[in-house]
Amino acid sequence: MKKQLFLATILMAAFFTASAQKPDMAQVLVHYKFTHVRDTTNREHPYTENMVLFIGSSASAYRSYDRQLQDALFKKQVADAKASSPDGNIRVNRQMTGSGTEYFQFPNERKFFTKERLLNAYLIENPVPEMTWKISSDTATFGGLHCQKATTHFKGRDYTAWFCPDLPVHTGPWKLNGLPGAIVDARDAKNEVVFKFDGVEKAMPTPKESAASDDHSGAQVVLLGMDDANGDPNVIELPAKAIRTSEKEFETLRETMRKDPNAFAQSMMAGQGGNLQGNGPKMNFKIKSGPGPVINNPIELPEKK
Repeated sequence: MKKQLFLATILMAAFFTASAQKPDMAQVLVHYKFTHVRDTTNREHPYTENMVLFIGSSASAYRSYDRQLQDALFKKQVADAKASSPDGNIRVNRQMTGSGTEYFQFPNERKFFTKERLLNAYLIENPVPEMTWKISSDTATFGGLHCQKATTHFKGRDYTAWFCPDLPVHTGPWKLNGLPGAIVDARDAKNEVVFKFDGVEKAMPTPKESAASDDHSGAQVVLLGMDDANGDPNVIELPAKAIRTSEKEFETLRETMRKDPNAFAQSMMAGQGGNLQGNGPKMNFKIKSGPGPVINNPIELPEKK
C-alpha cells in the first residue's frame, strides 16, 4: 500500500508541474481492461482489449494499447525485412487486430474528435458528449489513486464510474467525460460494457523512431496505416496527416473496404502517388478478411421511448 501511495504522489507532482506545456504532453497513463458483451447469445466470450488513456494537463487521448504494441512490432519487422532483403522486395505479414479507433478530448475547448483508420487515418469532429452525473460520497482507492463514485445514464446504459479529483481533467475512457477528475474505472449496470482499471503510471519519454526510411536507392517505404509513426504517443494533439471527414462519409468508405479490402488498399496507394516505393523496394501485401463479429448489443443503445 505504501508503494502505491508513493507512486500516486509522484504522478500527481508530475501532472501539476507540467500543466503549462504546449502542445499538451501526457503526464499520466491509465490502463484499462475493456470488456464488451457484443453478442448476448454468447456472453461467456465477450470482446476484450487492453486500452490506455493518455492524460495531459488539459486534454486526453484514448487508444488501444494492444494496437500500439502491434504497430511497434510491425515497424521493427519492416525494418528487419528491408535490411535483409537481397533484391529490395519486402514481404511482411501483418496481423491487424484490436481497435484502430482513438478518441481525443479537449474539455477546456469543448472539442471532441474521433480518429479512425482505414489504411489512411480519418478525423471526425463531433459535439462533446453530454451526460449528467450524480456524484456520491462513496470513495475507493485504485492503484493508490483516491477516487469518488458517480453515476449517469448515457447512450441507453446506466453507468457507474470512479473518478480521481487529483487528476483534474474532465475526461475518461471512450466518450465518458464531465466529472471533476479523470475517470479511472467505469461500467454499465449489466456489466456488458466495462472499463476496468488496470494500472496507472507516469508517462515516460518515447524515443523518436522513423516509420518511413530511405535506402541507398533513394526509395522510401511508406507504411499504410502508420500515419503517426514518427510521433511521440505522449504528445496529445490531433494527427496532422489525418483526412477530415464526416461520420456518414467514413461509413461509406468502411463499407467499400469490407466489400473488397485489397482493391481498396490499391486505390489508397494510387491516391497517394501510385507506387509508394518509387524505384526501390516493393512492398507486397494482401489483406485477409472474413465475416465480421456478431454484434447484437452495441455499446451505444437506442433510448427507450
